[in-house]
Amino acid sequence: MSQGTLYIVSAASGTGKTSLLKELLANTENIAVSVSHTTRPMRDGEENAVHYHFVEKTQFEDKIADGDFLEHAQVFGNYYGTSQSAVEKQLAQGLDVILEIDWQGAQQVRRLMPDAVGIFIMPPSKQALLSRLQGRGQDSDEVIATRTEEAVSEMSHYNEFDFLVVNDVFETALADLQAIFNAGRLRIAPQSNTHKEMIGELLN
Repeated sequence: MSQGTLYIVSAASGTGKTSLLKELLANTENIAVSVSHTTRPMRDGEENAVHYHFVEKTQFEDKIADGDFLEHAQVFGNYYGTSQSAVEKQLAQGLDVILEIDWQGAQQVRRLMPDAVGIFIMPPSKQALLSRLQGRGQDSDEVIATRTEEAVSEMSHYNEFDFLVVNDVFETALADLQAIFNAGRLRIAPQSNTHKEMIGELLN
């Protein structure tokens, strides 16, 4: 079985990353999104090991001490992190694994797993970003202004990634995203493993 590839996918809030990845997962085999660990309480409708691995603070801190997190952070008093052992297990099963994390988490991951492939998703314009944030209809103008400012800061790190996908037309952005994963699977190492018998016969 060929080793999977680790992909880091980052984007500013309102870029459409979640919708793109949902569609990618629905139409692509042997791909998975890494499930993070967290110490925050489970919310209504959430499932353990589906939305997050919900753990106690002491368990999380033990994993930090063991060096098991590819990246972790504390947000509003709760820990969030990505288990390296869990990711490596999925990769060993031949799955391509997606980490949905911000640029700071991406930097942590790349230090430990430098072969990870980074993908950054951007909106086509600031006006498009603003329209998407306003379209949610959930936030005040003040909150939207803050989110827009945070988005600009996030997007300034786009050049730390390997690929840039612009989400203007959804179908085009999805095709671009799919092309990145297809190209990864056409590299020599996975193709040599997948077509081992055919290549052996051809070269005999």
